Amino acid sequence: MKKFKSIKIGDKAKIEHLITQSDVDFFVKITGDKNKIHLSEDFASKTIFKKPVVHGMLAASFISTVIGTKLPGHGALWYSQNLDFLLPIRLGDKIIVEAIVQKKIEKSRNIEININIYNQKKQLVTRGTVGVKVLPQVKIVKPNKEKLEKILNVKRKKKLALVIGATGGIGHATCIDLAKNGFDIAVHCHKNYKKAKKIYREIKKLKRKTAIVQFDTKQDKNVEKNIKFLVKKFKSIDLIVDCSTAEFYNIKFESLDWSDIQKQIDVSIKGLFNVLSCVLPTMRKNKSGNIICFSSQCVESPKPELLHYTIAKSALCGFIKSFAMENAHFGIRANIISPGMTDTDLIMDVPEKVKLVTAAQTPLRRLANPHDISGVVSFLASNKSSFLTGETIRVNGGQIML
Repeated sequence: MKKFKSIKIGDKAKIEHLITQSDVDFFVKITGDKNKIHLSEDFASKTIFKKPVVHGMLAASFISTVIGTKLPGHGALWYSQNLDFLLPIRLGDKIIVEAIVQKKIEKSRNIEININIYNQKKQLVTRGTVGVKVLPQVKIVKPNKEKLEKILNVKRKKKLALVIGATGGIGHATCIDLAKNGFDIAVHCHKNYKKAKKIYREIKKLKRKTAIVQFDTKQDKNVEKNIKFLVKKFKSIDLIVDCSTAEFYNIKFESLDWSDIQKQIDVSIKGLFNVLSCVLPTMRKNKSGNIICFSSQCVESPKPELLHYTIAKSALCGFIKSFAMENAHFGIRANIISPGMTDTDLIMDVPEKVKLVTAAQTPLRRLANPHDISGVVSFLASNKSSFLTGETIRVNGGQIML
């Protein structure tokens, strides 16, 4: 991909493609567009076109090829277009897609590109402009263990952290950061054992003790069995980090079923309740324990069509505050992290335009990454946060300031 600084007004790129019947068949299969003007010789013969016309968007889709592979290249985001379809394209036509940079917007890292599509007769069949964002390549700087230990200046005894939902983006980052900070790690997964095994190997390389536990937190008997295994193997469980989140989608209220709400409550509340019910006796006996859970920005800034998710996360806030109050005199702390939109698989189906708008509306001008969140987990897991309990720490780049 070309760096934004190297892109100049007037830069050009082009591709050529021969339109075949298989192209049309595949386009119809994907889109379901079976308009007879594109497919039927008989139907087309009775129109002004006389012969079938290739779908306009089939040809236009090659604009994406130019953007994504040539100008500016891999990682570019095509976010807007204004196209005029001037002449029909037929089967057997060879199209030439030309792109020319006509405008460059430094502040937003956007470029505007003129598009001209010609046929083999050099006739202009489609023209227009497209907007493209040149995404910066983010370098993730891994924490240096020696420097981190000097900053913390804390000699820890070996402690075990049980990370619930370790195979998610935040869960994975949390496992690695806690291991680098001296914790042994119990890697929990529900279904994704393959990912858990990968995390297990990464922790082993950091020379920390680790184990994988696979169970559904909603099944109390499975929870009890695995907690007993961990206590027997590691002597105690000192930290619980619950990164689990039920998959959720936007659902309008009129389409919402109670089962949608119950699913969220079961993961956020019932699952945590089952885990804490098994771990609490050991923590009370040791007069020490630390619980870290994840709420959502939706609790303070509700979004439409997320009532089921917001209910569960709001209930979680009440759960943790009550738990923290009741168990403080046992030396047990419980706190919440409330992230803004974070770049993980959980938001992979969120439209790219929504992500860009969210980043633009964030004072720090970007989405969070998993290590932004796991860094706060490491803080709450350390002695540096020993006087915090029942609190919510917002990690949203400044979107909500109270």
